[in-house]
Amino acid sequence: MSAPDRTPEAAPARVQPGGFRELGPLNWVIAKLGARAIRAPRFALFNVLGQHHLLFLLWLPYSGALLGMGKLPKQEAELVILRVGHLRNCEYELQQHRRLARSRGVDTEMQARIFEGPDAEGLTDRQRVLITATDEFVITRSMSTETWTALSSYLSKKQLIEFCMLAANYDGLAATMATLRIPLDFPD
Repeated sequence: MSAPDRTPEAAPARVQPGGFRELGPLNWVIAKLGARAIRAPRFALFNVLGQHHLLFLLWLPYSGALLGMGKLPKQEAELVILRVGHLRNCEYELQQHRRLARSRGVDTEMQARIFEGPDAEGLTDRQRVLITATDEFVITRSMSTETWTALSSYLSKKQLIEFCMLAANYDGLAATMATLRIPLDFPD
């Protein structure tokens, strides 16, 4: 078995973003509204995933709930998502969430600290624990007792469950985007 291609952005998309015919009327409207929300001509993730009509309609509210209606503060959710994108070297996820994180109060300097890791200067103890927990969850598919205990001292039971689901969702998305080679929405 050969190693996976580590430069999916340079390679052609394996599933091209679809239009009205491929998405159907409902998913096409959702993709157009999504593109407007991110201020892009298209939302390639939606234009690809939307081609699986039912799966997209089931995934969208789940993913949206994790992103916007969760128990974790929005800044902390973005910390987790950015760290997952960094660990998975997923430029699409990072491109989207660098922008969204800034709108949620996670400035460029904080993003650099998130990418540097839990030993970066200027992080709070809580942020260090969140980054460490994300690293362990994504890399080992679990968490050490020490890290779990530290995370549990900051998060409620519901937040702990949400943390796992959030990290898993964005890890799965990173793998999906890399495998399907979803093209970036912005030229930068």
